[in-house]
Amino acid sequence: MSKVKVAAFSVSLDGFGAGPRQDMQNPIGVRGLELHAWVFKTETFQQMIRQSDEMREMETFQKMTRESGGGRGIDNDFIAASFENVGAYIIGRNMFGPVRGPWKDDSWKGWWGANPPFHAPVFVLTHHARASLEMEGGTTFHFITDGPDSALSKAKAAAKDKEIRIGGVSVIRQYLLSGQIDEMHLAVPPVLLGAGEALFHGINLHQLGYKPVKVVAGENATHVIIKKS
Repeated sequence: MSKVKVAAFSVSLDGFGAGPRQDMQNPIGVRGLELHAWVFKTETFQQMIRQSDEMREMETFQKMTRESGGGRGIDNDFIAASFENVGAYIIGRNMFGPVRGPWKDDSWKGWWGANPPFHAPVFVLTHHARASLEMEGGTTFHFITDGPDSALSKAKAAAKDKEIRIGGVSVIRQYLLSGQIDEMHLAVPPVLLGAGEALFHGINLHQLGYKPVKVVAGENATHVIIKKS
């Protein structure tokens, strides 16, 4: 049976998984990039940038990598592991892009360029239908309009025995509340956002059966593994 997991998901010290007011200049919301500074300094992320002409050319990703060294270590190990044995992804529409409302056309194809880093089917939860989008490297975006249960069912069929990785604050919250996430790896950098999308607001993880099982100090973030008992 496929494990449903959250991996390498950054959360601020005050509990935010993204900043407010997402737009083209702020793909993770205002100050949201600060949550992921630990990622940008890893060798794995640097390799992803080098493999994508579009990502290298985008001002956003240039800003991410300006002071990055592409290092190895504990942070890099966690990033590399987050992509291992993943057979399908489920993300929210906000994670796919800043476009709101009905799709005007098919011009927006995500933040990642022609060859996104997923290399597997990606199921995007949205209220607005759109044809599936096949990209290079084995990534195909499927736009799911009939809810998270449908998305999870389709992801399990696509993943076969591999794992399903969940991304995006609102999507993680939905699957947590329904008790369908088996394991979470949260990366906590020394950042206070003060505002944004709160990951656990109103959610009693203890009551839902989750408990921390491992804590590892990385170079630029603390890594916490939480499992459902």
